[in-house]
Amino acid sequence: MQSFLDNISTTPRAWNALRWVVEAGFHGEREVIARELRPWHGDTRLFIDFGCGTGEFAGEFPAGRYVGIDVSTTYLRFARRNRPGSYLASDGAALPFVAASFDAALVVGVLHHLPDDIARAAMHELARVLRTGATALVIEDIPPPDAWNVAGYLMHSIDRGGYIRNDPAYRTIFGTGFSIISTYTMRSGICDYGIYVLRRLHD
Repeated sequence: MQSFLDNISTTPRAWNALRWVVEAGFHGEREVIARELRPWHGDTRLFIDFGCGTGEFAGEFPAGRYVGIDVSTTYLRFARRNRPGSYLASDGAALPFVAASFDAALVVGVLHHLPDDIARAAMHELARVLRTGATALVIEDIPPPDAWNVAGYLMHSIDRGGYIRNDPAYRTIFGTGFSIISTYTMRSGICDYGIYVLRRLHD
């Protein structure tokens, strides 16, 4: 099964289709983005999608003020051909932007792929490119709160991210650059997520 998922993940269109099925069309994520980041028409903020993958959520933002960052050039090629916005390749260790370049950030399903030290460094670098007072919306995989969500447990057992954390563990990842404004959980299809709305603090 793991090798099957690895093979699927190399084909962006097939990977998107699989995720669309298990996450019920990403309805939950889109609702959270609309509620917490509110990228309304006429909004002048600049948005960074940190670990954008294939750019699945690019359409939720004004195209001229959205930048997707990802380590996978395969996913970025797909995003450039099929999604609005701008895209750059970066592993997150040193983002190619000056400090305080962005007003808001989206992080979906990135941190559970990273060990603690790298995840902390990535969040520190994200804080660097966000302006003081900027909002960062983090949506991350968590262990299923519902013991009866058998499909969710199965999904986590084969998930390609090896660092699915509980709430206290995620909080330690965000570091001193952010304060937590609100947190709650959400299920999207069979997948359970922790939602963290963060505020960029003044250095």
